[in-house]
Amino acid sequence: MVNKDPNHVHTYDENGNMTCCSLEEKIDLKSGEPHIHSKEDSHDDHDHSHEVNESWKQYAPSVISFTLLLTGILFEQVVHPDFFQGYYKLIWYIIAYLPVGLPVLADAFKSISRGAFFSEFFLMSIATIGAFFIGEYSEGVAVMVFYAIGELFQTAAVNRAKRSIKALLDIRPETVTVERNGKLVSTSPSNVNINEIIQVKPGEKVALDGVLISDKAILNTAALTGESKPDEKSKGEKVLAGMINQNSVILVKVTALFEDSKLSKILELVQEATAKKAPTQLFISKFAAVYTPIVVFLAVGITLLPAFFVSEYIFSDWLYKALVFLVISCPCALVISIPIGYFGGIGLASKSGILVKGSNYLDLLTKVDTVVMDKTGTLTKGVFAVQDVIVSGMDMDDLIKFAVALETNSTHPIAKSIVDFGKNHSIPDVTHVEEIPGLGLKGIIENKEVLVGNLQLLRENNIPFDIEIEQLIETIVLVAVNKTYVGYFVIADEIKEDALSTIQDLHRLNIKTVMLSGDKSTIVEKVAKTLSIDSAYGALLPENKVQKVQEIKDQGRTLIFVGDGVNDAPVVALSDVGIAMGGLGSDATIETADIVIQNDQPSKIVSAIKIGRITKKIVWQNIIMAMSVKVLVLILGAGGIATLWEAVFADVGVALLAIFNAIRIQTSKV
Repeated sequence: MVNKDPNHVHTYDENGNMTCCSLEEKIDLKSGEPHIHSKEDSHDDHDHSHEVNESWKQYAPSVISFTLLLTGILFEQVVHPDFFQGYYKLIWYIIAYLPVGLPVLADAFKSISRGAFFSEFFLMSIATIGAFFIGEYSEGVAVMVFYAIGELFQTAAVNRAKRSIKALLDIRPETVTVERNGKLVSTSPSNVNINEIIQVKPGEKVALDGVLISDKAILNTAALTGESKPDEKSKGEKVLAGMINQNSVILVKVTALFEDSKLSKILELVQEATAKKAPTQLFISKFAAVYTPIVVFLAVGITLLPAFFVSEYIFSDWLYKALVFLVISCPCALVISIPIGYFGGIGLASKSGILVKGSNYLDLLTKVDTVVMDKTGTLTKGVFAVQDVIVSGMDMDDLIKFAVALETNSTHPIAKSIVDFGKNHSIPDVTHVEEIPGLGLKGIIENKEVLVGNLQLLRENNIPFDIEIEQLIETIVLVAVNKTYVGYFVIADEIKEDALSTIQDLHRLNIKTVMLSGDKSTIVEKVAKTLSIDSAYGALLPENKVQKVQEIKDQGRTLIFVGDGVNDAPVVALSDVGIAMGGLGSDATIETADIVIQNDQPSKIVSAIKIGRITKKIVWQNIIMAMSVKVLVLILGAGGIATLWEAVFADVGVALLAIFNAIRIQTSKV
């Protein structure tokens, strides 16, 4: 049973006719309408009675044919009623054949009219009609019934794989409340413009990306990041579509159109993923296109050629052997189970908060022997925080208050970290504030001249300080009052909680780790030593990172690069597999990357590699199982031992086993 496009599966429409639906169905981002459903899923999901009705129509043909087939076999083998012979027997099996056979015959005719002569529909039609021609009615019906059942299981497997992806669609609200002309108006998210203000009530989902203009918000981000812990946002912080408001009514200023929101881009990445096939998939697709016509011609040869060499040639006997050969030879299990296997891998990754843009990257993940990582935002949080305060000759509270009072006048991330650190202190007034570019700030507080800045600021003002401070690795901010050094703040980026376990897990997988960073070398070396990273390089410009990655590739290594910043986009593109941190990562890096980690956890790198290995393992299990069983039954068929019943098992039975095996991917733990 060969379909030219292995990414297509067959379902039944509302009339019970077999239809073809692709694993590559699109999502209309502008309208927000999902097109990822199979045809039978495209009706109102909330109408339960309608769903039951559609489900019955989908399974009815197979149930009717299977029941009539079993009854017919019972009449033939056990009961032996007088009427069940001759034309009555033929009519009984024709009636059993029609519910499952007619849709296939119709599709065979359509495929032939489109030039696809050697389709799976054509092969099934030949095999079953041939069985009727030689009087093997029950076997002819059985082949078609089990084919139809196999198609139903295939559809169920695909829909199961889609659930984790379709769950993303469910978090996009259909309406949004927007402030216009002093009134609150309910409208579609696609009708909201940038800079408009939307209102989000408790329990509602944020419909568009924006910044919070309310003072505070507590948001559930699980749908985007997989994290169940609520995220507390403050005024001015970024809020993303799909987050759920958990506290009071909030106002959000829209910064991106509906189709440009991060969630919509994530959906777009997922729906494009199945278009990029793995080498194994591409090989099987090409193999089937060549293999199928060869099988048909061999079957014709098995039927006719013995007439020239066998003395007692009986056409019906050789036709039966050809039909057995035809059914056994179909690479249905391979063509069905391989794309379902890879799609299951993409589904498992999506459920784990990892967006894989194509099954080819799942294959590449299994070959990776080196992981190259950026530092800031990948292994560290990318957020500066005060780690320590050292005081010399002044009360600590006064030191903090003076520093915060001055740093409030700066927008630098380091200044913000000091302001956040001292937000619970009462802040004195500051006058005559002067920013000294590249050095720091100067101002008057409580009639005292206060300097806050780096070492060079104190040097230029001839203010002595402890010589040991120059040996410190971390970023420091010094404070001087009335020309006297009084202490300093230690500022550092925090290492992510799962960074160490990620490096340890990568080493357990025999994968080399490398860190590249634009930060100063002393800090990079310290982080690398803390995390036991194999190699680390600091003070790198974007072009230096590209050079280092190229050097590693020139050593014949297959590598992943993981980054989050705009300057990481070139190396993400250069690597064999580029991974972007999607939560805080730049849009340029996310669009360039082959894989996107939604919650910014480095441990997901290990999960992605494991998912790739699980997927490839099960796909190859299916290939070996299918080929082994088919070769065995072909040998039995050549010796006249195998019948159409064995042929059905070698084809449909193995396909079902392969589908069930592929489903295991989606239930695997990573």
